[in-house]
Amino acid sequence: MPERTDVAVIGAGPAGLAVGACLRKIGADFIILERAGKVASSWHRHYERLRLHTVKQLSALPYVRFPAAYPRYVPRHLMIEYFDRYAANFDLQPRFGETVRSVRRDGDDWLVEATSSSIRASYVVVASGFNAEPVMPSVAGMERFAGKVIHSVEYVNAEPFAGHSVLVIGMGNTGAEIALDLSEGGARTTISVRNGVHIVPRDLLGIPIQIVAMLATKALPSAANDTLFPRILDFALGDLSKHGVKRPAEGILQRVASSARIPVIDVGTVRKISEGAIKIAPGISEITDDGAIFSGGSKDKFDAIIFATGYRADYRSFLQADDVAAPADRLSVSQSPNSTIYFVGFKNSVSGLLRQISREAVLVANDIARRRNELLR
Repeated sequence: MPERTDVAVIGAGPAGLAVGACLRKIGADFIILERAGKVASSWHRHYERLRLHTVKQLSALPYVRFPAAYPRYVPRHLMIEYFDRYAANFDLQPRFGETVRSVRRDGDDWLVEATSSSIRASYVVVASGFNAEPVMPSVAGMERFAGKVIHSVEYVNAEPFAGHSVLVIGMGNTGAEIALDLSEGGARTTISVRNGVHIVPRDLLGIPIQIVAMLATKALPSAANDTLFPRILDFALGDLSKHGVKRPAEGILQRVASSARIPVIDVGTVRKISEGAIKIAPGISEITDDGAIFSGGSKDKFDAIIFATGYRADYRSFLQADDVAAPADRLSVSQSPNSTIYFVGFKNSVSGLLRQISREAVLVANDIARRRNELLR
């Protein structure tokens, strides 16, 4: 017989931990299922130099602030330490090694089937995250490339690439920061940028860009901000179009709203591009045995290629409910007023993903508490 619980939480990353803490606060019975062997497993896999691009004061999970001794932008190793302490603080004990195979309705409940668990729950919280599966596009000729080809999820540091020519495909936050790390580590680095990209400084005149964005969205409509920001950014970063980096036609806030794509938050890559230490190339059209051919016909030789081409959510691989839509880009995290399935951690926001996760986790727990109280009346 399936095991019974109030809430099944899928994932023990930041979103799953935040939900678990909030459920603990309301006294709900819950089970957290995690396919990896530790909490916040993606943070253990991230490249070494990674740190938050959002300030610690606005990035903590519910009820537990970052220690005062932590720097403004918390580095990876301290984030891992924080998540471990957070789980211990709320006695969160995820069931590790439990890959969720299916989530389907069973009467008024949900039946969750995992590697060695069968769970019936009144509510399900999908907290498996944006970055569940790396996206590795197929590029013509990739199979004949003689050098090293990896996805950014495999990148640790620049040491293996020192003295080599490396092509980074994709200029999101990960691609931009890996390119910077490679350049500082002695690699000859090129970034292939297929489309336009918005880039903002991490701090604008000493103020964190996260706070600037939050204040700007409150003070002005999105269209006004999207008109104003390019002028400010040209002043702060210089005109990057002369180096081959062009802005999208959509403004920053419009792009976040339409496709949930946040701008690149610069921590030094722009300076390297301006100095010529990092080259910009067009989108890639073909990989050769010793390099790549780009849109327009230009070509170059490379010793290694790193695909910084992002990730996808994987909940569709286990969610067997056709009427459950993709997580909506709104603050409400349930599908409808009567829905018993929630999604946490799937909304990119200019105010920061961790801040958004914290807000969503509190909303979910409060909604579940309200429903439970109504049933007791």
